[in-house]
Amino acid sequence: MEGAREVVEGTVKSVVFHNEENGYTVLHVEIPSEFELARNPEITVVGKAQAVWEGEDVKAVGEWVVDKVHGRQFKAETLTCIAPRSLKGIERYLASGLIRGVGPVLARRIVETFGEDTMHVLSHQSGRLREVPKLGKTKIEQIRRSWHANETHRENMIFGQTYGISITKMTKIVRRYGPDAVAIVKADPYRLCREIWGIGFATADKIALSVGIDRNSPLRARAAIGHTLETEAEEAGHCWSFENELLMHANELTGIPVEILGEALEAEIAEKRIIAEAASPRRIYLKTYYWSERRTAERVLAILAAPRSFDDFDPERAIRRWERETGFTLAVKQAEALKSSFENKFSVITGGPGVGKTTIIKALVDIYRGKGLEVVLSAPTGRAAKRMSESVGSDARTIHRLLKWNPVTNRFTFSADNPLEGDIFIFDETSMIDVKLAAELLAAIPDGAAVVWVGDTDQLPSVGAGSVLGDLIRSGAVAATKLDIIFRQDVSGLIVRNAHHVNAGEELETRRGESDFYFVRCEDPQTCVKRAIEFMSERIPRKFGMNPLEDVQILTPMRRNVLGTDNLNIEVQKALNPCGDSLVRGGTLFRVGDRVMQLRNNYDKDVYNGDVGFVKAVDSAERSLVVSFDGRPVRYDGGDLDELVLAYATTIHKSQGSEYPAVVIIVHTQHYMMLQRNLLYTAITRGRKLVLLIGVPYAVNRAIETDTVRERRTSLAERLAAGQQM
Repeated sequence: MEGAREVVEGTVKSVVFHNEENGYTVLHVEIPSEFELARNPEITVVGKAQAVWEGEDVKAVGEWVVDKVHGRQFKAETLTCIAPRSLKGIERYLASGLIRGVGPVLARRIVETFGEDTMHVLSHQSGRLREVPKLGKTKIEQIRRSWHANETHRENMIFGQTYGISITKMTKIVRRYGPDAVAIVKADPYRLCREIWGIGFATADKIALSVGIDRNSPLRARAAIGHTLETEAEEAGHCWSFENELLMHANELTGIPVEILGEALEAEIAEKRIIAEAASPRRIYLKTYYWSERRTAERVLAILAAPRSFDDFDPERAIRRWERETGFTLAVKQAEALKSSFENKFSVITGGPGVGKTTIIKALVDIYRGKGLEVVLSAPTGRAAKRMSESVGSDARTIHRLLKWNPVTNRFTFSADNPLEGDIFIFDETSMIDVKLAAELLAAIPDGAAVVWVGDTDQLPSVGAGSVLGDLIRSGAVAATKLDIIFRQDVSGLIVRNAHHVNAGEELETRRGESDFYFVRCEDPQTCVKRAIEFMSERIPRKFGMNPLEDVQILTPMRRNVLGTDNLNIEVQKALNPCGDSLVRGGTLFRVGDRVMQLRNNYDKDVYNGDVGFVKAVDSAERSLVVSFDGRPVRYDGGDLDELVLAYATTIHKSQGSEYPAVVIIVHTQHYMMLQRNLLYTAITRGRKLVLLIGVPYAVNRAIETDTVRERRTSLAERLAAGQQM
């Protein structure tokens, strides 16, 4: 009876579909003759199983349903796979590809030799494989290794299934910990959230409580302390937390009494995984952020204190000569910024769009290189580095490629022990540089070099922890010049003007007719989605001659809800790239031609957080794809696909450092909690030729009026100021 809970047992004839991410499986199953279904002994079973092979016996508990497309099938609530018992099942199981080197013919010989004892022999008496006719020593050893490896694999996958860990993540765990992965994880499940990207505290905690770790155990308390600090760094950008607040937040997360958490904190401090700075209340750091902040300060001070590696020259004379040669006259503030950069070992230049930062970088490069000095240009992202190269007319690299990751040593090639070569280092888009990257970067710069940081303090801060650009300025330790006069605008140009209007808390300017800035009022979220897709796929390409895949980017404040990137990317993909070779990973469908973004630094692939590329090839059988990043092909296997997301739409945070010919920005009351002045300002400044706002006027006005940016907890400015006084 349909809808009634039943039990079905049988043998897997074929695996029709298996999703390695969530375990969703479709099987063709043979039913034993004694069942009523013998007249139609093959049925379709759908359910979840982390590891399944042809020939295995299965026990499915669930109900019969009628699928509109596929007809009658058994929908399993639980699907348990066990080793086959029938000779036919064992033979099919061995020949399914489970054991390397064993095909149908050899599988039959093995089963003919051992019969129903075949599985026991392979697991516990593999030396008896010598009894199989025409089986040599090399083949026997290959079968033994493959069989035992797959037994371990099955145990690992079943363990993962039990605790909701996908095959791809379980594969990463095994790759990290080896054949004893399950034992290692059971001993300390919290290692997962510290050491395996993509596994959070909630999953590790679920495993820990399930394997019998006490809710108030020191192990759980110490993990909660570390997780709370990491969460505050990732979500709020803090380098440290006040001790009392840290304990309170860890208590809210776990329910562990504050007294036990306090003891756990002291244990972490004793083992130097956490650093406490004396104050009242104490400032508590994760070790990595403490040393990154401290080393950043030490390197800035060391560069300031060291003599130049090149001879001084008259900056005013050099500037006048450059103006004569180029026919360009600098504004007073631009000349001041340029002179300051020549006179100081470490200097900062800030300002919004159109104020002449690029002109200053070009003048610095021209003048320094005119004196035979080596100038190094760099920026945090590939797009920012490319834009820097194009605007200055000189090669610029990303910071990661400048430092050059060495996969053998698992470190950057250039460091304090092996500094970069160069006399002057100029970095653009420095508001994006977090404290960990700053520490690595500054360590590799020689003491005698001059350093110029160029950025915009009114943009969103770095995604990673810290507020390095702002702290450098606040410290007073480095010379800083802010440019505030707009130069880059034409008669009809509103992008730059509106960016400055937002920054000043003023209303946006719009005008009828031709413009580079438009606002489209739209109240209903679903309609906003449709309008954004319409403008991206049809109206902007038709009116401005732009390629929707290459030139138009949708920006939105959030990932979730109807107007978040997750939903927008699905809908845009349907409109712009509806068919072609594809594969599914964790609910995301990747198709040839898709625009995708990398979510984390992958040094082995030489691809970094925020890099955007296009899917060029898909191999569904191997569950792999190839992505082209600026013409360079990069292969992603199944275990790496969680590092990619569709990028037709991206969050405003993720767009930092990038500039697009056209941006479609969605600003709606659905994003109420995130509406901030610096968010809207950052979004508008991403558009080079065209900015289109879609949304609710009230939401736009709230963003403009809300300038209460949450301060990040950092001590870099204090360290620099204190170092200057020593």
